Amino acid sequence: MLLGVIADDFTGASDIANTLAKGLAGQGGLAVTQYLGIPTSPAAPDVEAAVISLKTRSAPVEAAVVQSLAALEWLQAQGCVQFVFKYCSTFDSTPEGNIGPVSEALANALGVKGVIACPAFPTVGRTVHQGHLFVHDQLLSESSMRHHPLTPMTDSDIRRWLTHQTRDLVGLVPVATVRAGSAEVRAALDAAAAEGRTMVICDAAIDQDLITLGAAAAGVPFLTGGSGIAIGLPANFIRSGLARGARTSFEGVAGPEAILAGSCSAATRHQIATHANDHPVMALDVDAIMAGTLGVREIVEFVASHRGQAPLVYSSDDPMEVEALQSRYGRESLALTLDGLFADTARALVDSGVTRLVVAGGETSGAVAQALDLEALSIGPEIDPGVPILAEPTRAIALALKSGNFGAPDFFRKALRLLEGGVSL
Repeated sequence: MLLGVIADDFTGASDIANTLAKGLAGQGGLAVTQYLGIPTSPAAPDVEAAVISLKTRSAPVEAAVVQSLAALEWLQAQGCVQFVFKYCSTFDSTPEGNIGPVSEALANALGVKGVIACPAFPTVGRTVHQGHLFVHDQLLSESSMRHHPLTPMTDSDIRRWLTHQTRDLVGLVPVATVRAGSAEVRAALDAAAAEGRTMVICDAAIDQDLITLGAAAAGVPFLTGGSGIAIGLPANFIRSGLARGARTSFEGVAGPEAILAGSCSAATRHQIATHANDHPVMALDVDAIMAGTLGVREIVEFVASHRGQAPLVYSSDDPMEVEALQSRYGRESLALTLDGLFADTARALVDSGVTRLVVAGGETSGAVAQALDLEALSIGPEIDPGVPILAEPTRAIALALKSGNFGAPDFFRKALRLLEGGVSL
């Protein structure tokens, strides 16, 4: 194994697995397997890159660090020569963590400083300029992310945000240095390391910037970022002759389908509204769920009664209503209850014969993936930027785990069609 990725949520893991499997146009990518949790046995010998999906984005800081170091230990045992800590392209975190503490712990374990930190993903409008993170044409702090129910992002200066979370000073490689080329980037990172800076924010506004950062990272043990930071990494291994530049094929999975949406992002709410125009949808009554009068049985019955019609079940709502519900029931209690309901529902749906499952939302996807006890997933074609098909070959299950902010308005319909191998519903 060449490359090991530690991802702080399940949708982000799929995102970077997709990036590594695609590679650069005309060159191919790596043979990637996504693991849901830390594996308990060695990887298959043909795996070139492993992506370990953790559910640590909103976990207590200490737990996130412990799990991430355990993932690093397994990847080291597989022979990896380079490691990536993957977090969200909107830098989802609080002033206490978890991005900074996990990044520093991994860097310290590997004995490195001057580590790239770049959440940029230009394809979906996430760019970094002079250390400030933008979502399309808005500063992060002015985007819908300021209303995130778990990690509201109220500061666009991610160098300052990361400084709150780390012990060491945080550096910056500005856009002028990035545009000067990979050698200049590498020199800037080395200088930051000499100054004792562990983490270094790197500007990136276009894919070529990320390719430059990837070239600068050739041979370094550790880097961090969103999925975009991996764009140029496969080419390093292919050029050196260590990787063959292949991509896993996907033949499609037929059978019953369901969509579960727990994200409250603006993109997911738009996708739900689009899907509701010509497909059956079930809006979950949160008060009834918290009262115990609505549960798995009713949801499974709804899905079963609309088999073949792409049924969608969702708990998504606008920020004001989410805030009111959190005040009524408590943020953690509400999140745990809804994640638990989606997890139990997914397990019941698969037990009832559902073979194609689309899930929206990082926390929801993590809960569902853990409930289904999936271990190793192969990476299929990309549905929309950042969202690939995931296949569990031994159980004939195909999934799409979507970050709340990703996907086109017709994502749900398109995802189910591609999970089946391109056959229209």
